[in-house]
Amino acid sequence: MPTERILFLGDVCAEPGREAVRHLLPGLKTELHTTFCIVNGENAAGGYGITPKLAEELLRAGADCITTGDHCFDRHELWEFLNTEERILRPLNFPPEAPGRGFGIYELKSGGSRIAVINLAGRVFMKPIDCPFQRIRALLPSIRNQTSIIIVDFHAEATAEKRAMGWFLAGQVSAVLGTHTHIQTADEEILPGGTAYITDVGMCGAFDSVLGMKKDLSLRRLIEQVPIRLQPADTDIRLNGVLIDIDTITGQTVKIERLAIKEPGNAP
Repeated sequence: MPTERILFLGDVCAEPGREAVRHLLPGLKTELHTTFCIVNGENAAGGYGITPKLAEELLRAGADCITTGDHCFDRHELWEFLNTEERILRPLNFPPEAPGRGFGIYELKSGGSRIAVINLAGRVFMKPIDCPFQRIRALLPSIRNQTSIIIVDFHAEATAEKRAMGWFLAGQVSAVLGTHTHIQTADEEILPGGTAYITDVGMCGAFDSVLGMKKDLSLRRLIEQVPIRLQPADTDIRLNGVLIDIDTITGQTVKIERLAIKEPGNAP
């Protein structure tokens, strides 16, 4: 059975997250024999959005596709870049008039196969945008006519909404991978029909922190209720991701494995 091995990395948070990707990703791709790598770059610029320069940095480090989320438009300089660089996506269920695209179809390095990556954002406890369920249901028939290997990054807050999306797409896509909360969950599984699922892939960034941000500022913001601008933490750098083996013919996942790797020499 021919398979494709796909690596997906969780939200890259600020410079420490980018450092983890720069230092660890090239070796991981070689060691794990991956054929495609997707990186969520939603928080690459100081924890808030991503710039063209930082997107290019992640692509040079080995990302084949960059997904985003609710912060994708935080940096105005990215807007035009979203229209010209096909390897970076914004959520499909933003209004059609918004810059960029919500999915991409890419050639796999192994040759002969293509992969579709679809970026969605949730609505529960998040911005009021178009329904992710309706938008992907409308898109899927045309995608499935082009490839059977389909990865969905569902950037959402609520576990229930993510879980519901997993069941909604079970048997229709290769994987539904949750992002956004920065905490890797231990519920990876293969749903009926060969759809890999995990509630959250986790974060690439500093773990001696509150979701990648300095603990003291996060605590003050919560306790004192003052609008302090959070700043990225910089110790205990780790890389979180998942590794997925997909049947090239059927598009069904045959294996999903969590990855949690510490960068050497960066203890808290």
